[in-house]
Amino acid sequence: MKAYFTLLRPFTLLAPAIGIMSGSFVAWGVGYKSFSDPWWWILCKILLGGFTGAILNGASNALNQIYDYKIDCINKPQRPLPSGKITLKSAWIVSIALYILSILIAISLSYEFAIMVFIAAFCTLIYSMPPLRTKRYWWSATMTIVIPRGLLMKVAGWGILLPIWYVEAWYIGLIFALFLLGATSTKDYADMEGDKHGDCITLPIAFGVTKSAWLISPSFIIPFLLFPLGVYLEVLHGNAYVLVFLGISLCLWGSYVVYLILRDPHSLTTTENHPSWQHMYLMMIYAQTILGFAYFI
Repeated sequence: MKAYFTLLRPFTLLAPAIGIMSGSFVAWGVGYKSFSDPWWWILCKILLGGFTGAILNGASNALNQIYDYKIDCINKPQRPLPSGKITLKSAWIVSIALYILSILIAISLSYEFAIMVFIAAFCTLIYSMPPLRTKRYWWSATMTIVIPRGLLMKVAGWGILLPIWYVEAWYIGLIFALFLLGATSTKDYADMEGDKHGDCITLPIAFGVTKSAWLISPSFIIPFLLFPLGVYLEVLHGNAYVLVFLGISLCLWGSYVVYLILRDPHSLTTTENHPSWQHMYLMMIYAQTILGFAYFI
């Protein structure tokens, strides 16, 4: 069971779960007076939405490891598939079962949420599977991560409770998309050797370690300026003080991550989970949690 748990990469499941729930709490705060359902029923829907995001990400992680088997034999031989702890057939069963379960739950919650989940699932499929396998090129790989896990995640959570055609939902999604536009590439540096053998041209392979490190750095700071800007433009309707604090604190945190990256870019290639990658996930969880709080108080 530990091997199957590892296959799903549990640490990565928190961000999509909290991200969707955060989007739902934002929608709850915006449309609070219009809801007739009891609070406990709304909360159940939000929790189910978060669970859907987590298991969809788990399905995607399993599928990615299936198609990255040869690459992981070089980069991460300790993982369940290369180490032989789990067979490819078993990984397929887990992945397909989680994909089906996530879609069924999404349909039961709302059709707008289901649409977002369908799009996200499709992006995860083309990311890993031939013939498209967008992972092979840095630009297509980035977009198929940024769209579902950045832009659409907040909109999906919003869509559980409210119609998705609100500027506010897409504005918030844009902030996280711009963050992931650069931050998502932090995982590629330690995998360069295996990616070359797998014909995957990631950002550090395409532009070199140092140049690519400079390219991704602005994404850790600039997107979060949109929080105070959104308050000023009255696009965001959460607690203004909390949202401004969130933007400033993330800019400061992002500046520290940029320092970690640029002081020695080549250190990115020597550690499987470089501190910048860990900070990226922690920043996502922090931003989503505080954002939901800003609309709920």
